[in-house]
Amino acid sequence: MSTITIAVDAMSGDNGVVSTVDAIAIFLKSFDSNKVPTVLIVGIADEINAALSSASLQTSEKLQVIAATEIVTMDESPATALRGKKDSSMRVAINLVKEGAADVAVSAGNTGALMATAKFVLKTIPGIARPALCTKLPTLNAEGQAGTVHVLDLGANIDSSAEQLAQFGMMGSVLCTVLDDIAEPSVTLLNIGQEDLKGNEQVKQAAELLAQTHLNYQGFVEGDEISKGVTDVVVCDGFVGNAVLKTMEGTAKFISQNLKIQFNSSFLSKIAGLIARPIMYKVTEKIDPRNYNGAPLLGLNGLVFKSHGSADAKSFANALQVANIAAKNQLVSKISARIEQSVLKQEILQNND
Repeated sequence: MSTITIAVDAMSGDNGVVSTVDAIAIFLKSFDSNKVPTVLIVGIADEINAALSSASLQTSEKLQVIAATEIVTMDESPATALRGKKDSSMRVAINLVKEGAADVAVSAGNTGALMATAKFVLKTIPGIARPALCTKLPTLNAEGQAGTVHVLDLGANIDSSAEQLAQFGMMGSVLCTVLDDIAEPSVTLLNIGQEDLKGNEQVKQAAELLAQTHLNYQGFVEGDEISKGVTDVVVCDGFVGNAVLKTMEGTAKFISQNLKIQFNSSFLSKIAGLIARPIMYKVTEKIDPRNYNGAPLLGLNGLVFKSHGSADAKSFANALQVANIAAKNQLVSKISARIEQSVLKQEILQNND
C-alpha cells in the first residue's frame, strides 16, 4: 500500500487543537520526507490554522485542513452527537474514511459518541455484532523480558454476550498479528480463576466457543497475570476492561509520583536519586501510559482509532503512529477474512438477527 491518509479529529478531547497540532508535528517528524503520510486535520478552520502557525507548520498536499463547524464535547450523549451534530469534527473525520478520502480516522473524543457515530457511518463487518476497543499494555515475564499484551474490550461495550466475547478474541488475534507480527497469538479470557467452573455464564460460554475456533486459545487468566507476559491477547467485556485499564494507568502514575517524592525526601535520597536516574527513567518510560495510547475500534467496516481524551502531544502522536501501522497493514480486510473463515460465523449471524 502507498502512503496512508489519516483524518484527525482536531477538536475533541480535553487538551484542544493546539495539543493535537503539536502531536501531528511530532508524528510527521518521525518519517523520511518521501514516506510522510497525508494528514487531514478536521475541525474549526481558523483555530487549526492559528495552531499550525504557532507550531511552524504549513499546509500542503501532505497536510490539509478540512473544515467542520461543530464540536462533540466530552460530556455529550451519543444520541446528541449522532443526530444533532452532523458537521462535527468527529463525524466529518469518520465520513472521510467512509468516502475513501482517508484510510483511518483518529479522535480523542468521548468514547460513546465515537462508537455510535463510527458504527452508524461505517457499519460493522459482516459477522461482527459490536465493535470493541483494544490497546497494548506493557508486560514483563518471569525471565525479565519486556513485552506487550493486547486487551479488549476497553469500554466500547459495557456488557457483552458470549458470542461477542468470542468475536473480540478473533479480532484481537488478527490485530496482534498485524501490529506485532506474531503468527499465532495466544488468546485468553479474563476470569476470576483458571478453573472451568469459575466465572459468569458469558465467560464460560465464550470459552466453549473460542475452543471451537482455529485460534491459539489458551483458556482463562486472572487479573494479576495480565502484565506477566503469559499471553498475547486478553478478552473481557468493556466494563471489566475499562476498570482494568484505569487501574493499571493509576498504578503506573502512583509508582512514578511516589518514586519522585521518595527521591526528594532528603539530601541522601536526592543523591541516590541522581545515581538511580538512568534506571528509573527506563522503568517509568516502560510503564508510561502515553507510550501505549491508541485503541482501534475493531469490527467496523473502516478503521477508527480512539485516543485518550486527556492525551498530551506525545500520547496523541503515539496514537497516530499505531493508526498508521494498522492502516498500512490493512487491518480491516484481515479481520474480515478471519471472520469469513470462522466456524462461528453462521451461529453469530443467526444470533444477531
